[in-house]
Amino acid sequence: QVPLVESGGGLVQAGGSLRLSCAASGRTSSRYGMGWLRQAPGKEREFVAAIRWSTGSTLYPDSVKGRFTISRDIAKNTVLLQMNNLKPEDTAVYYCAATNRFIVLSNPNGYDLWGQGTQVTVSS
Repeated sequence: QVPLVESGGGLVQAGGSLRLSCAASGRTSSRYGMGWLRQAPGKEREFVAAIRWSTGSTLYPDSVKGRFTISRDIAKNTVLLQMNNLKPEDTAVYYCAATNRFIVLSNPNGYDLWGQGTQVTVSS
């Protein structure tokens, strides 16, 4: 297992920005993809962004497209999520996740490994 550790959450006003970081340890040679997902109270876990580890290709839902950017630093074994123009509806616990399987990266149920989550709160 490769542990994932998130950081960078916090409280921000609407229109502000935050950057989340996910540090992974261990081997990455078999990693297929990594993603960010979020869960707000009383709601199901929701896909936010994903990146294929080998190619760097990215995927976003319409709700965050143009505002969020996922990137990876292979040398540091880290995935970042830059969140701009944040809205109150972005408030949630954000999770970093990884998979070694060839899955549809927008499916929250496809990931094998999860971080502990970091809280993002956007005030209006």
